[in-house]
Amino acid sequence: MAHSPMNVPQLAAVDAARAARVLNEVRDARLAGRRARVAPRPVIEQSWERMLRSGLDPENGFSAGLLSADEVRRRREESPLREVLPVLREGLLSVADVAQHIMVVADEEGRVLWREGCSPVLRKADGLGFELGADWGEGVVGTNGVGTPAVVRRPVQVFAGEHFVRAHGTWTCAGAPISDPRNGRLLGVVDVSGPLETMHPATLAWVDSVAKLAEARLRELHVGSLERLRAVAAPVLARLGGRAAVVDGEGWTAAVTGMPYAGRITLPKSPSAGRRWLPALGLCALEPLAGGWLVRPVDEPGERSPSGAAHIVLDLSRSRRWSVTVSGGAGSWSRELSPRHAELLYLLAVHRGGRSASGLAEDMFGDPARTVTVRAEMSRVRRYLGGLLEHRPYRFCEEAEVEVLLPADPADLLPRTTAPAVLRGRVRTP
Repeated sequence: MAHSPMNVPQLAAVDAARAARVLNEVRDARLAGRRARVAPRPVIEQSWERMLRSGLDPENGFSAGLLSADEVRRRREESPLREVLPVLREGLLSVADVAQHIMVVADEEGRVLWREGCSPVLRKADGLGFELGADWGEGVVGTNGVGTPAVVRRPVQVFAGEHFVRAHGTWTCAGAPISDPRNGRLLGVVDVSGPLETMHPATLAWVDSVAKLAEARLRELHVGSLERLRAVAAPVLARLGGRAAVVDGEGWTAAVTGMPYAGRITLPKSPSAGRRWLPALGLCALEPLAGGWLVRPVDEPGERSPSGAAHIVLDLSRSRRWSVTVSGGAGSWSRELSPRHAELLYLLAVHRGGRSASGLAEDMFGDPARTVTVRAEMSRVRRYLGGLLEHRPYRFCEEAEVEVLLPADPADLLPRTTAPAVLRGRVRTP
């Protein structure tokens, strides 16, 4: 006779300790190949099957080691989830602390990047290895509220003995995936966890609702970025004849002229300036704009494509206001620079052959180990210069012409900077 899956939230609401005992029996029977008096829930049973096929040790799991503090900082800087932390904190932390839970935010690989909440529970989590930088992917620590939602791409609650690794059986967790609304890519998982006696049947719905609010916030931010790109696109498209579109880095359309509007145009995985074949439009010329791309079909007889080359002017001639101006076949656009970005672009203009992250760290801080800060700042710079900047090593693309406007007095170059390479540049200009 077939056994019905156990309704864990309903049973746990009545008696958490009894539910934990039953689930431990179910888990032990399943791992021993015996028939249990109740069947595990399908999402849990399927996860256990994945673990058994992978050979994960149910008594110990694996250990992937913690990320370094610098690597955690780097991933935080580069993760879009940092934009929705206020939403997650507002929706989860106040209740989590009272309910003796912690909030955990992990990236798409299952690495814990943020962890906040009830202090005694945080200390208990340390004992389980549920720490900053830890890998809680399902393939590493078994069925859990971070790794399993990332695999099945839906909210999952894991209670007591539903964890594959025995040591986690005193814990309960509920996690929900957060996806990028631009492309559907998994960004990470938000999880609420605590000792098994803190489990509540409404926890999963609560966490899922807050995850959906975070995704809604990401959609708002995307709409805002398209509005800013539209403002850049308007004067560019007004000067052009023929068909053209301006899209962001994911291909979402900000504006079009001379052609039907399409919400999204599929771009190459790593778009770059020049002629590229696009499925929806055929052969097109791509040219970088601030925060996106100008796309012009060029497959019609007699139609000219804009030049893929760009002229970049880095203006450091003023004492406090620095800018970068990009000119090309579609016109030009400018952006004011922060002191840090002005330093970085100056160094790349000096070293046209490129600089590694450690090389830039040495140039800026006199310390080649400070690569985390360099990578984070270069990631921000590449958001607006796009394909005009390459990496590995970092450098301006070969097709770009780069001009640096320097102050009349070399001593006025980027005042207040402490970057050793810039200080040397005050007496030796490029």
